[in-house]
Amino acid sequence: MKLLSTAATLLLCLAPLSASARSISFFDSAQAPIKAENIPVEGNNPLEYCADPSGNILEIESVDLFPNPPLPGQTLTINAKGNLKDRVEEGAYVALEVKYGLITLIKQTADLCEQIKNVDLECPLEKGEMTLTKQVDLPSHIPPGKYNVHADVYTKDGKKITCLDARNIEFKLKP
Repeated sequence: MKLLSTAATLLLCLAPLSASARSISFFDSAQAPIKAENIPVEGNNPLEYCADPSGNILEIESVDLFPNPPLPGQTLTINAKGNLKDRVEEGAYVALEVKYGLITLIKQTADLCEQIKNVDLECPLEKGEMTLTKQVDLPSHIPPGKYNVHADVYTKDGKKITCLDARNIEFKLKP
């Protein structure tokens, strides 16, 4: 389960926040399917935008992961820089989906303002430049396979803050 929260943390830190379930539904299909837009996020990372990011409230300048790809049993460091075009207030939320191969492991909605406390931020998030550094200790026993993470982040009024995908993050058995 720590792997799932780590994967969620990776994407949610970039929004910037960290994941925790407010409601979980494994069979709810209200969230849009993951689409292959192939618009990469700048930096040393496996991230892509879900769609054209030009209308997003969060302009991500770069995201760097060390190590990339993440390795079981090591500390993952996430460095992100961006610019908020508008103020983000209480009521903002994230819709998160984590898949292991074709199997949906997590499909949840989380309160953004509750979660950003995990990265030493709090709402309201003021308009302007933002920098984030987060370290996550990855468990040494991560089940081998390919993981996909999708996060849609919205303001309380439903305006898109950002939408990110991390595809085919592969963990292998240790030799």
